[in-house]
Amino acid sequence: MTAHAHIPPEDLALYAMQSLSAEESVGVRAHLMECSACRDELAAVSGDLALVAMNVEEAALPAGAQQRFMDRIAASEASETASAAQGRRVAPIARERAVSPSRGWFPWAIAAALLVVSIVLGTKIRTLNQQLRQETALAARQAAASSHAQEVLDVLTAPGAQHVLLIASTARPAPTGRAVYLAERGGLIFQANNLDPLPTGKTYELWVIPATGKAPIPAGLFRPDATGSASVVLPVLPRGVPAKAFGVTIEKAEGSTTPTAPIILAGAAVSAGG
Repeated sequence: MTAHAHIPPEDLALYAMQSLSAEESVGVRAHLMECSACRDELAAVSGDLALVAMNVEEAALPAGAQQRFMDRIAASEASETASAAQGRRVAPIARERAVSPSRGWFPWAIAAALLVVSIVLGTKIRTLNQQLRQETALAARQAAASSHAQEVLDVLTAPGAQHVLLIASTARPAPTGRAVYLAERGGLIFQANNLDPLPTGKTYELWVIPATGKAPIPAGLFRPDATGSASVVLPVLPRGVPAKAFGVTIEKAEGSTTPTAPIILAGAAVSAGG
């Protein structure tokens, strides 16, 4: 190190730990009086050493260590006094010297070890926190499921609970029709119930099937209401035509002259008084 160079970090660390020789310590102190950068570096190193010291368990000093330490301080002060009396300016440490392995790497090894330990501990803490959150969520879900199951059991076993059997409702009543026919007058009254609704363009048509074997006679068009009911009252029919049967088909809206299969309703005519 030259007179204008800064003090190496390892020398500052050894100086802070009072591990330099008396001659080296004098040179360092002289340089520190003139160099603010090295003073700041020394303050940082001293802070790091203080943190390390607070995390190390105290141990008793070896026998005679305190006395040797005091003797060394006294010798250092005597050397400084002699140097001042001779009027010499103490030059900074100018020689390149090998740093003892046990001294040079000590502060940095401790710092690296602390950094590794902090990283490992941080990772472990994050892992444990994640596991704790997962286990807490699982416990919450299990508690909710258990509570729901208990509520179900309470309802099923409650003395005041009503137990009701539900069955399918009866099927929609089948369509029916009733015809009253007086052949001699050609009078016909027809009433239908439960008919299915029809699409647009379609209609129901009533037919009289003559007992003479002639072609079916159209007896009126009708469409059921919302309840499926419809009626045909006194349509225009020829007089004196005995009926063998009556039928209902689905035809086009304007009706038809002949029935279109299938026949939706059909019923045989019973002779008067029969």
